[in-house]
Amino acid sequence: MKLIYTHENRFLVANAHNILEQAGIRVVWKNEFASGAIGEISPFDSWPELWVIDDADYDRAIEIITHALSAANAPDWTCTHCNEPNDAAFETCWNCQTEKPEHT
Repeated sequence: MKLIYTHENRFLVANAHNILEQAGIRVVWKNEFASGAIGEISPFDSWPELWVIDDADYDRAIEIITHALSAANAPDWTCTHCNEPNDAAFETCWNCQTEKPEHT
């Protein structure tokens, strides 16, 4: 097993977990409930962690998480079909379901 992702925000770790499982990569949580131990251990040591079960999936998992995190910082886009503004996270227009253009 290899550490694939850690963050102080449990919701971000849960999101990464869902993304990886959707891609067919099996992961396990560590420190999922360790926040109650802060004070006894370092806060950094209590962050929830995702570990990839099969080491052969590690490179693919890193690529998936890196892509997902970079998409979160991408700019919003405007639909070419209906001119509706869309959040960067949307792969299809929320209004007309037209797919996001590749160049945005």
